[in-house]
Amino acid sequence: MKKIALAILGFLFLGGSNIKAQSDHVLWYNKPAQYFEESLVLGNGKMGASVFGGVNSDQIYLNDATLWAGEPVNANMLPEGYKNLPAIREALKNEDYKLADQLNRKFQGTYSNSYAPLGTLFLNFKNTGTPTKYYRELNIANAISKVVYEIGGVKYTREYFISNPDKVLVIKLTSSKKGALNMDLNFKSLLKYQLSTTNKTLKANGYAPIAAKPSYTGSDANSVIFDETRGTRFSSFAKIKNTDGVLTSTDSTLVLSNATEALVLVSVATSFNGFNKNPATDGLDNKKIASDQLAKAFSKPLNVLRTAHLIDYQKFFNRVSLNLGLTAAPNLPTDERLKRFAEGAEDKNLEILYFQYGRYLLISSSRTLGVPANLQGIWNPYLRPPWSSNYTTNINAEENYWLAENTNLSEMHLPMLRFIKNISETGKVTAKTFYGVNGWAACHNSDIWAMSNPVGNFGHDDPVWACWNMGGAWLSTHLWEHFLFTQDKNFLKNEAYDLMRGAAQFCIEWLVEDKEGKLITSPSTSPENKFVTPEGYTGATFYGGTADLAMIRACLLQIIEASKLLNVDAEFRTKAESTLSRLHPYKIGKNGSLQEWYYDWADQDPKHRHQSHLFGLFPGSHITPATTPELANACRKTLEIKGDETTGWSKGWRINLWARLADGNRAYKMYRELLRYVDPDGVKDSKHRGGGTYPNLFDAHPPFQIDGNFGGAAAVAEMLLQSHCGYIELLPALPDAWQTGHFKGLKVRGGGEVSAAWENSVLKEITLKASVPNEFIMKIPKNWNINELSKQTSKGIRFSDGKIFISLQANQTITLKQ
Repeated sequence: MKKIALAILGFLFLGGSNIKAQSDHVLWYNKPAQYFEESLVLGNGKMGASVFGGVNSDQIYLNDATLWAGEPVNANMLPEGYKNLPAIREALKNEDYKLADQLNRKFQGTYSNSYAPLGTLFLNFKNTGTPTKYYRELNIANAISKVVYEIGGVKYTREYFISNPDKVLVIKLTSSKKGALNMDLNFKSLLKYQLSTTNKTLKANGYAPIAAKPSYTGSDANSVIFDETRGTRFSSFAKIKNTDGVLTSTDSTLVLSNATEALVLVSVATSFNGFNKNPATDGLDNKKIASDQLAKAFSKPLNVLRTAHLIDYQKFFNRVSLNLGLTAAPNLPTDERLKRFAEGAEDKNLEILYFQYGRYLLISSSRTLGVPANLQGIWNPYLRPPWSSNYTTNINAEENYWLAENTNLSEMHLPMLRFIKNISETGKVTAKTFYGVNGWAACHNSDIWAMSNPVGNFGHDDPVWACWNMGGAWLSTHLWEHFLFTQDKNFLKNEAYDLMRGAAQFCIEWLVEDKEGKLITSPSTSPENKFVTPEGYTGATFYGGTADLAMIRACLLQIIEASKLLNVDAEFRTKAESTLSRLHPYKIGKNGSLQEWYYDWADQDPKHRHQSHLFGLFPGSHITPATTPELANACRKTLEIKGDETTGWSKGWRINLWARLADGNRAYKMYRELLRYVDPDGVKDSKHRGGGTYPNLFDAHPPFQIDGNFGGAAAVAEMLLQSHCGYIELLPALPDAWQTGHFKGLKVRGGGEVSAAWENSVLKEITLKASVPNEFIMKIPKNWNINELSKQTSKGIRFSDGKIFISLQANQTITLKQ
């Protein structure tokens, strides 16, 4: 009865049947995309497509996750780099930071390579007349995009999806009038390629550059270098399946005339055969792969292709649902909806849509082992994309995967976890040659070739970003998190432990004693931020960086726990414990904030976008309001000084930090700001700039970086459910704006899945399901009556110290109500 009343109330609240509330799973627009940041993106975890939905000509940017410039890296590029260590450490010991900055440039190697665009597919329609009733959408509940419009009384419909099971892009074309469909199919690429039509198949075969320098280095004759004998090969094959009309071809197009409906199938493949294999000489047969994929898909009817796609995609997407209560938001195109929201209007379903869109993007971009989602996921139209569209491991690559475990997408984490194994191989050489220690290291940038060296083009760039070397410590925490959420001991023993140990070994051997006998890093940088000494020197290179030591703490804590759990490696565990006990401690500055620098120095930019020294609060877990209240308050003060205005990915990080501080209203304020409308980059004289969200819900750094999408989605889950303190806490950072709602399927550490419902900000019901046998500890929710709970107890449940202890077998479920 209560649900019926709420439904009636919602109907009246929304103005009856004349106004439809906004969807929480559909992006839609009343015009075609003009810019990349307006296109609707599809992906199967390897192949990506950005659909513009034009009327006379529809362009579709195509990508393949494995198509990059370059070839396997020579990790031994600076064999004796470590010999520079004594001089720079001496300079730091003498507090000569200017000299240290100069010497730190000697610890620089080559740039990473760039993610490449595959090409653009053009569907050119021979329409005459002005289109009406135009509608374009992306339904993230089924990963299908659609375009509908009318010309001269004829309704034209297009449907697009990329199948993971069948590994093709499928485009269904229909017209409401028999014989009214006339179009041709063409392809162009910024890469080197040849185009042909054989057996009624449009075939593009080509190759990526052997080198593509980062766009920030400027342009010269060697910015992009092609070599016909080197580099990754690619193929893009397209075919039209028509039921009527006439299909013909030229030497570069397929032509369909007088048809009523048709399918366009597109298959792409590359010769990439692993990070350490030459793609030109030891590569896969991209032509055969593309041809076989296309032939198999072409033999299947549309309903078989679509059904396989839906089953495959929805088994991941449907695991999690979220409802935030009634909404009065009107039914507007998504870009208008963002603008309305930015002005302060309520739109709870937009908040849900953004959260679920993050999950959609991860499913769509991260299903290729060893090839994680890059800075742009898998969607990139540029030959020299922003920041090479690479893996930036001082935050961005990791932020891409913050939502993998807690939003029930562990399988999407696997590409990153395999990549960590790859980079550990090159990283062993980097550790030895650049730093003179064992274990493995990863630095600021990487790419599909698992490049691990510090960048900077051998001394040409600022150490403030180029010389950072804590990527291995940070990346290794993803292995431990995957274990904590899945409780997969085989993974921990056989895949993760040695990688975690190698990262810890690098940290242990890299540390040196300070003048007080504490262990610090030297040299050190704090990602992309600079200090100002009391003497007025602005620099990047120092010693004992808080961010370094925070990541090392996390790395050591996890290897100690893993060693105990597996009952192995006692000698190394003892070494890790001893090192941990001797680390230079956190310090709180005179202004109450957590010190970023070894000394209480000023920041060159107090509002800097990076907050790496807060790592221990999030994504780490050794700083919490419950266990280290003084440090947590210092983190809070740091965030207050930095303020809320920052780039897209940084907003995503700060929302998670505020959630860990249990400040739901501040987290929500920043979540709203993350969804602030930003015009596409190509729009002239725009008033809508800065960090936020583009019309197609892509994150605006700006330019587009997908990490903000992933970080923002992870933060929503973090506001609703936390488990990093060794127990489950429901609604730890619930904002006032989300007074009523429910969620299903979020994951917790320990191998559990949680669903919950709340009303008037009070939790009403919890369901916990175990994926493995375990005892789960849950903090008793606020306003819950223990006596009431006791009536619901059964075997395997007990109460102690404000917590509920619940023992469950695999797949066993328990529900508690108040």
